[in-house]
Amino acid sequence: MDRLDELGIFVRIVEEGSLVRAASRLRRSPPAVTRALAALEDRIGVRLVDRTTRRLAPTEAGRALYDKARSVVADYEAATSGARDAPVRGLLRITAPVQFGRRHIAPVVSKFLDAHDGVEVELLLNDRNIDLIDEGIDVALRIGMLADSTLTVRPVGHVRRLWVASPAYLKRRGTPRAPDELTQHEAVLGTSRGTTDWVFAGARRGAAMHMTGRLRVDDVETRLRAARDGRGIAQLLSYQVADDLAAGKLVRLLQDWELPPLPVQLVTKGRAHRAPKIEAFLQFAAKRLLALPVLGPD
Repeated sequence: MDRLDELGIFVRIVEEGSLVRAASRLRRSPPAVTRALAALEDRIGVRLVDRTTRRLAPTEAGRALYDKARSVVADYEAATSGARDAPVRGLLRITAPVQFGRRHIAPVVSKFLDAHDGVEVELLLNDRNIDLIDEGIDVALRIGMLADSTLTVRPVGHVRRLWVASPAYLKRRGTPRAPDELTQHEAVLGTSRGTTDWVFAGARRGAAMHMTGRLRVDDVETRLRAARDGRGIAQLLSYQVADDLAAGKLVRLLQDWELPPLPVQLVTKGRAHRAPKIEAFLQFAAKRLLALPVLGPD
């Protein structure tokens, strides 16, 4: 981490009075912010903040540094504002999960190309989390918690894991009211890791059930079609089934046992020296994704 970035983090910590709130505003993990503060204190050789159970407050040395650091950071941002206004051009490499990419990222990319004649886009749709550095990716759409705390994250909403089945199937086999009743039902399963173990919250928080089914499919769209055709109960993400639920082609099941929502976020390799094309796409895409009903409240 460069020292100017370190100062910027310190300024935000003092202004927020909390490591957690500072991390949220900076779109970084709390451990990363804590490490930056510790590194700054170690290098300077003095304690910069006093920690209480409820709030962080700058020490006398911390207040003096804050007054100077705030000016330094502000001057840097003013000096680089011209660079951020540079023309938006060049190749932009974007990745997203297959279904989400087809339904929601591809239309955003098309509109972005209409707005910026100097940009080319390479859109990689893959349900595997592609390494941004190894694959030269500029922006990724990720669903779920991130393991890599070095990434810069822009939240754009959330989705849920839902259990669904067709009305015809439920009429034929009955509607399960609790997870234990699933042993009496057919399941349409995926083939990837974790798709055959269904985890439940609510009264059975943390309980998992290993599901078996006569049909296992590695493609989400085919699994969705099988559920729609009455083959059995499937677990899919809320954005994948939203249209079918609204049209009555699928029914949402076991809502009391659903897990907490999964975050949906645009991810980049970092904030420092971010190219104008990346910054422009992040702002363009975030505005449109935040407006999607499928990424909002239930």
